[in-house]
Amino acid sequence: MQVVTTLGSREEADNLAKLVLKARLAACAQIAPCESLYHWEGAIAQEQEYKLTFKTPAGRYAELEALIRRLHPYQVPEIIALPIEQASADYAAWLEEETGKPVLKE
Repeated sequence: MQVVTTLGSREEADNLAKLVLKARLAACAQIAPCESLYHWEGAIAQEQEYKLTFKTPAGRYAELEALIRRLHPYQVPEIIALPIEQASADYAAWLEEETGKPVLKE
């Protein structure tokens, strides 16, 4: 699955990505700048953020979410999981090898 969150600075995104990878809760992390517009406290906010996407098996989601929640600086962090319905065999094997959990349901 892909688990997505956003952070307010590149440094925060780098730090979280490295901690998650070190804990083997994901095999890969991608960081991309983005501009977010959202409702917050009765107004529309607009911020420069960094989207952090993790590639991980569904079996690691609960641990990954808990770590993100514990370390995330936002009051209400975005944590969204998108399933991997299909993947190439070699990529799925690599994800499983790096995280210790199968990626695709049999």
